[in-house]
Amino acid sequence: MLHLRVITPAELTDQVLKVLDECVGVLNIVLFRGVARSPAGDLIQFDVAREAANQAIDRLQELGLHTEGSIAAEQIDLSISTAAERAQEEAPGDGDDAVVWAEFAQRVDEDTRLTWAFLAFLTIATLLAAIGVIVNSPILIIGAMVLGPEFGAIAAVCFGLLRADGKLIARAARTFVLGFAVAIAVAFVCALATRGLGWIGAGTLATGHEEIEFIVKPDRWSFIVALLAGAAGVLSVTAGKSSALVGVFISVTTVPAAGYFAVAAALVRWDDMAASAVQLGVNVAGMIISGVVTLLVQKVYWSRFGMRLPARPGGR
Repeated sequence: MLHLRVITPAELTDQVLKVLDECVGVLNIVLFRGVARSPAGDLIQFDVAREAANQAIDRLQELGLHTEGSIAAEQIDLSISTAAERAQEEAPGDGDDAVVWAEFAQRVDEDTRLTWAFLAFLTIATLLAAIGVIVNSPILIIGAMVLGPEFGAIAAVCFGLLRADGKLIARAARTFVLGFAVAIAVAFVCALATRGLGWIGAGTLATGHEEIEFIVKPDRWSFIVALLAGAAGVLSVTAGKSSALVGVFISVTTVPAAGYFAVAAALVRWDDMAASAVQLGVNVAGMIISGVVTLLVQKVYWSRFGMRLPARPGGR
């Protein structure tokens, strides 16, 4: 179940209540007249089955409440109510399968921002991967995979392709490319420093790194893993299953490939640099392809119930 808080101009309140009465899966409607100050208006709170949330949110946006008022939603962790059980039964589909498109759109939009936190996490992850490459430590490689925040930008590209939003795709691609450029540059400088100190040398990657050679040996299995990881990643994001997203991070070698590239560049190993770049490209391409397909399947499935994708900013 989701709990929604709506602030509406007084002149639209009756229309909002009518919409909520018509929407399936809506219950616990509470009205407070004249209590909202910024924006001014009435406050309406209600609960809705997750699988029916799109219809309610779409209808409220059609009334212009996202510009004239406010719409906010939060997850209900516990609901003990026969009425809630009945609402979930009446709503189409299952809550675990439901995609709240407005929620997903806001999340991927936030993930396209090139923030210091994003750069810091990606840089630290790439440095950990580089160290894991040098010391031949699969544990460090896995840690770097989990720490990397790059899947959000990939999911944003998938969503942008689904709804033909060139601006979203451009922002996500910019965040992804610049983020990895900064992370690789920092790891490269650090690798050069360790080479200058004599900690690593020309033969560092030559032998004894069989356990992590998968990073620089892209093949058909790499692409298949990327396809599966992309599908699982999109499903975990749309369903709000963050625990499953950790498995996605561990499955693909985007960050390890970047770390390997930085070390190979410092050691002037052109073949390893090329192989790392190919591995990174294969993983990204595979995740984008399967991510778009997964979103398309979800869109087609939920369109049976009249649940639409949110319009692009300014598109209403």
